[in-house]
Parts: sequence; C-alpha cells; structure tokens
Amino acid sequence: MKRKLLLESIISHAAIIVLCFVWMLPIIWVILTSFRATPGVASPTFVPQSFTLQNYITLFFPTGAQAYYIMFGRWMLNTVGVALLNMVASTLFILCTAYALSRFRFKTRKTILNVALVLGMFPGFMAMIAVYLILNMLGLINQPLALFIVYSATSALGFYVSKGYFETIPIDLDEAAMIDGASQFQIFTKIILPLTKPIVVYTALTSFMTPWMDFILASMILRTPEQKTVAVGLYGMIMENADLFNNFTVFAAGCVIVAFPIVLMYVLLQRFIIEGISAGAVKG
Repeated sequence: MKRKLLLESIISHAAIIVLCFVWMLPIIWVILTSFRATPGVASPTFVPQSFTLQNYITLFFPTGAQAYYIMFGRWMLNTVGVALLNMVASTLFILCTAYALSRFRFKTRKTILNVALVLGMFPGFMAMIAVYLILNMLGLINQPLALFIVYSATSALGFYVSKGYFETIPIDLDEAAMIDGASQFQIFTKIILPLTKPIVVYTALTSFMTPWMDFILASMILRTPEQKTVAVGLYGMIMENADLFNNFTVFAAGCVIVAFPIVLMYVLLQRFIIEGISAGAVKG
C-alpha cells in the first residue's frame, strides 16, 4: 500500500513539473526575447546569442520615426489612471451590491439575482456596438475616461463571489450591532469589511486587472496613439506600421513590463486571493 501511494505521489509530482515547464516555456521565451540584441520574430536559438537593454530603452525613449507610434510612457499613464479609478469605483459598487443582496430581504431580490445571473452568461462584446454608439453620442470616443465609465458601470454584475463570502459571516453579528445602536453603514464599514479582507483584496485586484488587460473594448474606443492603453498601443506598434520585424523585441519588452505589476500583486496578495475565491465560491 505504501509503495502504491509513493508511486502515485512520484507520478503526480512528475506530471506537475512537466506541466509547469510547458506553461512557463512561452513566458521564458518572451523574457529572453525582450533582451535579445538581434531584431525580428524568429531566432536561430532559444537563448539569445547576445543580450541588450536597448529594447527597454526604446520603449520609453524612442527616437526618429519610432517616436510617432511608440508612446509607451503615455500608454502606461493612461492605463494606470483608468485601472486605479476602476479599482476604487468597481470595488465599492461590487461590495455594496453584494452586501445589500446578502443581508437584506426585499420583493425584487430574487429577480435581481436571476437577471444578474442571466446577464453574466452573455459575452460582453455582444453589447459593444450599443456601447460604442452611446459613447459616440456623448462625445467620449477616443477618451480613456470612456473605458472607466463602461468598466465601473457594469462592474456590479460581478457581485456573486463577494455575496457568497459575505454570507459566511454570521448574521448574529449584525443583529448584535443593531441592538447596540449601530446603523447599516456602520455595520458594513466597521464589522463586515474588516472581517472580509480576502474578498476585498480579490475584488480590488480583479477590478484593477480589467482595464489593464482589456484589448477588445479599448481598441474599439481609442484611436489616436497618445490616447491608447498599453494593450492597444503594443498591438498597434507591431501591426499598424511596416516595421514589425524590427519592433518585435521591443514588443516583447513591453509585454514583460505590463505583466510585472500583475505578477507582483498576485505573489504579494496570494493568500487573500485564494481565501476570497474559496470561501466565496463554496458559499455562493
């Protein structure tokens, strides 16, 4: 029996190692490509024959004709601004909606839950034509602010995980606080939120990642190079001009920089993210 368990353990660990290697291989290739001195998409060797930091320097300090279509610093500012605004607004909307639907009982509660569940099943791009027409009528096309409005306005539909986490908090705490004279706002801010740090962190991180990683909506709304986000800007850098061959290593450098903040936040906040997902999913 022990030999069988040992053999199963060895096989399982070997499979995990192989899968991790397969998953990490493209990431390692992109990182190595970002330091490659020779331009182009293809390389005769997996590990570059010569390394350079010029690709990263070109991202922030382009020269000549590159300065017209490589505005990485401006793209980062646009993306960080939209991501931070969306993180604050969307986290507030989601948590307030989840708290109301988990703690209060009213006539249309079940209807709201069912409608939100059905709407969440539809792909977001199905509404993009209508969103584009509305933004065009408001004069918000080619404005990063339009992305913040769309992201935050639709964020409350993602309340289900937070609602499930809130329902793991005993209702007795609310009742005891109400007996002591606490208002619903005080219960939410001073009792519920301190006890639900994992779901708050998880909600904030996912709200930050939405504009950081989105390409479809941003590419439809943002047109001029100086108004683009990093996802749209990097794509346009290699696809909307004739210098694809020389710009691919610079594109790889941009991908590394874009991925770094998300990876860092996930590593630092991993405990909260896992707790938020597991508790919210089980109860929800």
